[in-house]
Amino acid sequence: MLDEILTRTRTRAANAGANRAALVEAASAASPVRAFAEALRVPGLSVIAEIKRRSPSAGIIDAGIDPAAQAAKYESGGAAALSVLTEPFFFDGSLDDLSVARDVVSIPVLRKDFVLDEAQVWEARAAGADAVLLIVAALAADQLADLVAVAAEASLDALVEVHTEGEVVIAVEAGASIIGVNNRDLATFTTDLAVGERLRGLIPDGVVTVAESGVTSVEGAVRMRDAGYDAILVGEAVVRHEDPAGFIAQLRGEA
Repeated sequence: MLDEILTRTRTRAANAGANRAALVEAASAASPVRAFAEALRVPGLSVIAEIKRRSPSAGIIDAGIDPAAQAAKYESGGAAALSVLTEPFFFDGSLDDLSVARDVVSIPVLRKDFVLDEAQVWEARAAGADAVLLIVAALAADQLADLVAVAAEASLDALVEVHTEGEVVIAVEAGASIIGVNNRDLATFTTDLAVGERLRGLIPDGVVTVAESGVTSVEGAVRMRDAGYDAILVGEAVVRHEDPAGFIAQLRGEA
């Protein structure tokens, strides 16, 4: 499935690359960046709440989700940041969803997508993103390092996603200042919080840490907090919850 997603993404990346100059210009006119990393450094467990319509593993989650209304609920619950899916073919996302959501909140927003080309970084900045996701499994080591540097040039934070011990090493060598451990195996789509617990100790001090996927309850949040994570990224569970704001407060340990 990852290979199929990346095949489709390469076409989108090429289209963005063809418009790189215009995207860089548009990025320069975007609203000021909000500090994503700093939002996650505050005491306690921070929550990055995600806007997600569907996924290959879960199918339809909420096809008619209102990004603005959902984002407002997330912020009212104390979310430190938003994550917005912008991949169109497998997640039904869009950059419009990101822009609409960011316009109604004051917290930073992560572009959640499969970024393969530097033009996509500038595209994210032009759409209003404050951070981009870079997936080690989707990139060669030199590509990753280049994209981390381009993100910095665009004034964006880069959340570098890993799933194995070897990928942690690659992320650190690429200069990642934020590392997200995905508890979901991108080959099988199964989740296991033990992955996050195992890999946390390999991440150097000073790096902001995020546990991604698999947290569906307060118990899961506590496990990731106790493992030493600064933040958790929660998608499907918070989208499906009848009270997203209350659920986020519970995950943060404040309800």
